[in-house]
Amino acid sequence: MEPKASTARQAPGRVAPAAGGWPEITTPLTTSITTPALAALAASGLAACGGGADTALPQAFSQPEAATLRRHALALQAPPQGTTIAEPSAKALMDWAEQAYGSYFPGPQPDLVSAPYTYRYYKNTGNYLGVAGGRVYLYGPVAGGSDLVDAGALADYAAPVFALSLAADDAQAARFLMQATLGVTDADISAVRNQGYDAWLNAEFARPPSESNWQYLLDKGIAANLDNRNSAVGSDPALWQRLIGAGDSLRQRMALALSEIFVVGFDGITGPWRQFKLAAWWDLLASHAFGTYRQLLEAVTLSPAMGQYLTYAGNQKENPSTGRLPDENYAREVMQLFSIGLYELNVDGSHRLDAQGQPIETYTLNTVSQMARVFTGWNVDARRGETGPELTQRPMVLTASLHSTLAVDALGMTIPAGTDGSTALRLALDRLAGHANVGPFIGRQLIQRLVTSNPSPAYVARVSAAFADNGQGVRGDLKAVLRAVLLDYEAREPTRSDDPAYGKLREPLLRFLSWARSFGATSASGDWTIGDLSDSATRLGQSPLRSASVFNFFRPGYVPAGTALGNASLAAPEFQITTETTVAGYLNFMQRVIPGGRNDLRLAYGAELALAADAAALVDRVQALLCHASLQAGTRSTIVDAVGAIAAATDAGRANRVYAAILLVLASPEALVQK
Repeated sequence: MEPKASTARQAPGRVAPAAGGWPEITTPLTTSITTPALAALAASGLAACGGGADTALPQAFSQPEAATLRRHALALQAPPQGTTIAEPSAKALMDWAEQAYGSYFPGPQPDLVSAPYTYRYYKNTGNYLGVAGGRVYLYGPVAGGSDLVDAGALADYAAPVFALSLAADDAQAARFLMQATLGVTDADISAVRNQGYDAWLNAEFARPPSESNWQYLLDKGIAANLDNRNSAVGSDPALWQRLIGAGDSLRQRMALALSEIFVVGFDGITGPWRQFKLAAWWDLLASHAFGTYRQLLEAVTLSPAMGQYLTYAGNQKENPSTGRLPDENYAREVMQLFSIGLYELNVDGSHRLDAQGQPIETYTLNTVSQMARVFTGWNVDARRGETGPELTQRPMVLTASLHSTLAVDALGMTIPAGTDGSTALRLALDRLAGHANVGPFIGRQLIQRLVTSNPSPAYVARVSAAFADNGQGVRGDLKAVLRAVLLDYEAREPTRSDDPAYGKLREPLLRFLSWARSFGATSASGDWTIGDLSDSATRLGQSPLRSASVFNFFRPGYVPAGTALGNASLAAPEFQITTETTVAGYLNFMQRVIPGGRNDLRLAYGAELALAADAAALVDRVQALLCHASLQAGTRSTIVDAVGAIAAATDAGRANRVYAAILLVLASPEALVQK
């Protein structure tokens, strides 16, 4: 029986409360989506499967015309004339509800069909969520009783549901790009709006990697001059040319995030051709950015750069006669920092507790000693007669006579005595990659690097689920993890930005790259002579692959003591490198580079110069690129007034307006804090 359309309605933008029901929502969500992708999404088919007796629809669903209209959905404003607002599919609606109201609809659950309904049953809460005839129905505790509740029309949910898939306006597209890339451009915004988030991600995943850092050094003739063998020449340019100039911005953004989890720092690299080792390291991260975690972990483990940085290249087995023991450095850090962390975790990232209510350690000192045996016998693949940098690009190789053949008993795994080194390594990495901690441990850090410093447990759990299974039985698929991070309700829901606990301080490097990419920075000579920007007093206080330790520039759990954030127990990793000196150093540095670039770095301000006569239009243009048009009214007014006070009668005056607008927006709280 088709449900009867009710004429009763609640106030626009409000979800009416009921006993045991959803909390009241008073903020209206709007949309003006007009892209072809919306129609394609709305037309998507429904996945359906049969259900057992315990999932069968209750008898109350047999009379939808008697349902109580107790909640009206989040109302839409009237669309612009000539605009058609598509109705979301039942599947899209229920996927959204599982994220937005996970305590009532803990998912993911499969779609079930009992004509005329497509529905889902949530055994843990006893709730049903169904769709029929273009309307949404609830039953169970969420409905506040034993009656069937009509929760409104599917079309009423278009704004929040489509927010997970499509950018409603340029600002939402730019917000997505700030999380997913290293800088926002007009072309990027157009692509996201026309394709939708998922299709845009698919296109980026399919994009071939840009030219490697290693190849860049070769092309620049660095290897041809043997005087460079023991120098660092080219180390920074190889990174800048990729971070600023490469077209695969999503891949480079992921590589940057991975470089702050799997850390190799310039100062810890030893031996010849350091610049090529760092170049090969970045290439490794970029090439594995969309692969599997297990593949990445093995590549990291066999990297000459990592082998030297954590001192296990050349690691030898135990020698009882001399008392020599295997180097334990990598064995410790591969567990603590690269895979499972210090404490056992639930899927939502919370600590598992013992009978006394204390966190359970994932490993002990004995575990480290046992695991260290696995990483003996491996060394850089240096070949006789070679003088060039080829060894920096090859994985490390095993010398069997230097590998420990003692048994390894660790992490619930036993590697029998006498196992060859390659097999022992494979078994150990399989165990680490298969550990239950990896999904929440790595997933939470990727959320922090890309979206927000304090993700909810539910957000972490959803990303962990994507890590555990990409939907096709593959564990650790980083494309699936990245998709889960960027398309989650907490990443995409527009009003999330209003939560003061949401978001992250943008590290100085990201602010610099955002400026450079958004305003078309190029290297006039192709040499990218930007240099090391680590000096905190006169530069950024941060530069890629220049972390002073394996613990990164900042720790993921850092809480700034004596601050409002600290009092609220909120993590704020990037504040660990934020001081009065670094704040002043960043602003002074940007004030210098915005007008004239840096060395051979040149910027393209054509679109901004064309707007310079109109201070308000200029500021709006700049904020659209640097902070997705999120300037508060007071901040915007202050900047507009300051820019407007600069005379614009000459070319120099108009240029100064552009420089001032960019600097002031970059200095604003809205640009410093990513929301």
